Amino acid sequence: MQAPRPRQDLRIAVLLAAGGAVATLAVIPYLLQIDPARMTGNGAIALPALVAIQAMSMFIVCTLLAWAGLRMGHRVGLGAPLLQHWVSRHGEARLRERRPWQAIGLGIAAALAILALSRVVDPLLLPATDVAMTDIAGARSALYGLMASFYGGLVEELQLRLFLMTLIAWAASWVQRRRTGVEGTLSPRIAWIAILVAALLFALGHLPTASTVWGLDAGVVVRTLLLNGLGGVVFGWLYWRRGFEMAVASHFAADLVLHALVPLLSPHSVL
Repeated sequence: MQAPRPRQDLRIAVLLAAGGAVATLAVIPYLLQIDPARMTGNGAIALPALVAIQAMSMFIVCTLLAWAGLRMGHRVGLGAPLLQHWVSRHGEARLRERRPWQAIGLGIAAALAILALSRVVDPLLLPATDVAMTDIAGARSALYGLMASFYGGLVEELQLRLFLMTLIAWAASWVQRRRTGVEGTLSPRIAWIAILVAALLFALGHLPTASTVWGLDAGVVVRTLLLNGLGGVVFGWLYWRRGFEMAVASHFAADLVLHALVPLLSPHSVL
């Protein structure tokens, strides 16, 4: 099947970027809850200006990354098949075939595994928290976590799976083609390399927030890489096998458990 035209991919990229800009606005209350001074530069910039700058810059960045990811993905069989079908009338992807409830279930299972693992490793690896969460009502914290889940589900998946994982798979496949002279689909070996590298970088991206809460030492680094890397592998596998939309659904479901349900049931928890 012929790949969609660049303009068709740009339409999807702009749609995703618009969602990313809205998700960026939604995550700001959550970030202010954790470290308000850092978010506003100790008052150096007015909050409304910060919000506008963040949303505009995220829209531009997400447009470029999504478009590049979609274009590269056509070469290696990765991408957003449902959006291609719904928005561009390209391909024959159907929602039912992608098994969305299984993707959501995997996200919830990943979140529960992260919670169970954190119960084991946190007493061994983490220092006392540097963030006072005791003055935040559980319902308020859960609401902020719910809003932040849209950022994790959409923006992080766009950056780490649709763009970065696709880039790794595309580059590795290009090298393989140059060495063997054989055209082919994405091999499982290259797919898993892309999944694991993207998951590692996904986990590393959570270190700044973790350092705000606990400081930065070896235990915090190991804990952050382990817990977030677990989720990254699940979302990466779904992106490979089911498409970008299922990775988004799974990530969103996991974040709902970790950042909305947990604060509601345990208001003073920090994840």
